[in-house]
Amino acid sequence: MKKKDIIFRDTISLRGPSIWTYPPAIESWIDIGELEDLPSNKIPGLYERLTAWLPSLVEHRCNYDERGGFLRRLEEGTWAGHILEHVVLELMTQAGLPDGFGRTRETTTRGVYKLVVSNFHEECTRLALDIGRELLLAAIHDEPFDLAEAIRPLRRKVDRKYLGPSTAAIVNAAEARKIPHIRLLDDGNLVQLGYGAAMRRIWTAETDQTSAIAETISRDKDLTKELISSVGVPVPEGREVDDADDACEAAEDIGYPVVVKPTDGNHGRGVFIDLKSADDVRKAYAIAVEEGSGVLVERSIQGIEHRLLVIGGKLVAANRSDLITVTGDGKSTVQTLIDTQINIDPRRGTTELHPLSIIRIDTAAQMELDRQKLTADSVPEAGREVLIQRNANHAFDCTDEVHPDTAAVASLAARVVGLDIAGIDLVCQDISQPLASQGGAIVEVNAGPSLLMHIKPGIGKPRPVGQAIVDNLFAAGQSGRVPLVGVSGTHGTNAVAKLIARLLYLSAQYVGLACRDGIFLGRRQVQKTSAANWEGGRRLLLNRAVEAAVIENGADVILGQGLSYDRCAVGVITNIVPADEDLARWDVQPTGGEYYTTHRSIFRTQVDVVLPDGHAVLNAEDELVADFAELCDGEVIFFACDAANPVLVAHLAAGKRGVTVADNRIVLRSGSDEIRLCRLVDAPYIGKAKAPPKIANVLAGVAAGWALGLSQDVLTTGVKTFGLALPDPATLLAQRAKNPQPARKPATARK
Repeated sequence: MKKKDIIFRDTISLRGPSIWTYPPAIESWIDIGELEDLPSNKIPGLYERLTAWLPSLVEHRCNYDERGGFLRRLEEGTWAGHILEHVVLELMTQAGLPDGFGRTRETTTRGVYKLVVSNFHEECTRLALDIGRELLLAAIHDEPFDLAEAIRPLRRKVDRKYLGPSTAAIVNAAEARKIPHIRLLDDGNLVQLGYGAAMRRIWTAETDQTSAIAETISRDKDLTKELISSVGVPVPEGREVDDADDACEAAEDIGYPVVVKPTDGNHGRGVFIDLKSADDVRKAYAIAVEEGSGVLVERSIQGIEHRLLVIGGKLVAANRSDLITVTGDGKSTVQTLIDTQINIDPRRGTTELHPLSIIRIDTAAQMELDRQKLTADSVPEAGREVLIQRNANHAFDCTDEVHPDTAAVASLAARVVGLDIAGIDLVCQDISQPLASQGGAIVEVNAGPSLLMHIKPGIGKPRPVGQAIVDNLFAAGQSGRVPLVGVSGTHGTNAVAKLIARLLYLSAQYVGLACRDGIFLGRRQVQKTSAANWEGGRRLLLNRAVEAAVIENGADVILGQGLSYDRCAVGVITNIVPADEDLARWDVQPTGGEYYTTHRSIFRTQVDVVLPDGHAVLNAEDELVADFAELCDGEVIFFACDAANPVLVAHLAAGKRGVTVADNRIVLRSGSDEIRLCRLVDAPYIGKAKAPPKIANVLAGVAAGWALGLSQDVLTTGVKTFGLALPDPATLLAQRAKNPQPARKPATARK
């Protein structure tokens, strides 16, 4: 290792909640070597070089929680690991990623730190770490560094790999409603919202409710016109043509001006409007025929093009396009005028993050210039207005101006085609007036419309289109979640997870179990190798059939992979026995201060992810576990073999719930009320030996079932059959059919 160097010793991808944070993160172990003796205030010029290259570091508040907080730390003296954390976060922000999380903590080895940053996409994050290291070392050694050149590949990777703005808007809206999401493609916009049987899927602005037939219809412009016109939606007169001669004939029949466009094109490619001569029609036809499987010639509707977004039959946003023009100065060419008057606008760019596109002299623009007897190299006289593009960016939000009748017509068009999300293109003079009174018409109905124009309009206020899509997929009160139980601890987790799965199975739910014995769906084992890991849990959550999930997680999973779920309905901690956990490779200390990872900080992760309306099931007889009660966002249910356990007694005295043993029976208590389930000897798993660890496992499983609202009958049957083979599902159904039982309410304590 050379002097004043930073070496990455290990990099761990935490794909779910971990000891650091809820979202995915990258944990890098870095060795700063001799820099351990050189905090920032001892490196001449470091502050000046970093702030010159990254002036926006002033926005990093750091632990002072004030603007400029990190720069204050930099002046006072902080170490290279902490500096690298902030540099990487800033690089990711400048590359187009959201603001992220960062943390740097020392290990027990001098000069080695755990550096943790948000992981929005693994390839992007790892590249940002590499670039950040190069930048920081250049600043430390007073070497030149070209930030613009260094960050360019990161921006390209973010553009290719991270969620597009339309998809991100939907995902952000889902997160605002606490609906979880799973990205299904590493570099695409296919995303699952929700878990298991409660899931929905989106692909940009298409959903699993978007009919394949409706999408096919929308691509066929002629068929779309035929269908929507049959219910009274105004459309332009026109027909599909066979060749250029037929196109000219159709134009003559319709009457100039006309529009020429592909029958199944999209994104405006190959669309030519306001054509006034046969020569223009022929030129347009030659290009349009290459963009689709056929060509339409339609009457040109006089007015301005608008894009209306209809979601679930309701208008949620509307934008108006504008004509793109430049004004001559008698000195500059048309191309120069475009660059200096139009493309200089910072809202224009080549990525999806820009609401407006760069204007280029394409075929359509060249045709407009031809009409004006100009070329890209022409120099218009001073004051002359030159039209560059007619159907330009939809830059102006006009949602509040749309006439109710026009909104109703757009909604009708979307319903007739069958689209749950539709981009309706219409042309009219005044969007605040009904279409019929001004000769306006709907010219296209599009599936998978872009949302960016509504999220970031050039002029006007953004519209909550992502929220509208999420609300259309999930009714009020729906969370996209299935009952999910996470089981963690040192011992007994496998047995507890299997008992909880048994209880859910007996309650007639299709349950998925991921544990050390593999993956089980219902009573069928589909994987025999250990699934007590991120991959096993995620496999359950991707399964549309799973109505409830139980996932076992050990310390290694939390430290090396992260949990496979963002939150859970029930989190169970069986016990924590530091002496029995070999976690040396993670540099875990049995106890210690806030700067070191401890056994307590590992397992509290399972409690941290319990939903506010969920439950933590905790071992009252384990001091480390019992202390987690104050960290839980939901309700706590304690379990203890000893009914006189002081933690349990105090908990019950406060009117809260617990599960224990009394008179050799399993007892559910809520304050002073109780339910007696069955005798210990009736539980095959416990057996005659009545070993306290096995009793504790059963109590934990019963407490989880109680938290899930399972009935007393289910809890009792589960305990009495756990350890025995269950009859096959067909036999169970047959027995239920012969002896139907009335529905039972969830177990409630009684005096």
